[in-house]
Amino acid sequence: EVQLVESGGGLVQPGGSLRLSCAASGFTFSSYYMNWVRQAPGKGLEWVSAISTRGGSTYYANSVKGRFTISRDNAKNTLYLQLNSLETEDTAKYYCAKPLYSGLGSSFDYWGQGTQVTVSS
Repeated sequence: EVQLVESGGGLVQPGGSLRLSCAASGFTFSSYYMNWVRQAPGKGLEWVSAISTRGGSTYYANSVKGRFTISRDNAKNTLYLQLNSLETEDTAKYYCAKPLYSGLGSSFDYWGQGTQVTVSS
């Protein structure tokens, strides 16, 4: 059974930082590109970032480029997202998402339960 368990969210002031983690199990983690997506209150899902199987290539939405960093540890089956210079617009529930097919552009077939990030003074 595929499981994705996010953690690390919280309340932070504008300009602050957080590190999100996603523990994966039930599939060959190292064989899949992995993604972070988010959903702000009252809005649809927004793709945030993706990383290739070995971590050599990373991709970001324009809204987070230069502020967020995605990484992975295949030995630990864990995906990370470092969030720096947080803005109130980053307030959302953050999910890690497994693609149906490895690579960019695939739809997602599994999400975790999400971790809430709230940016507020």
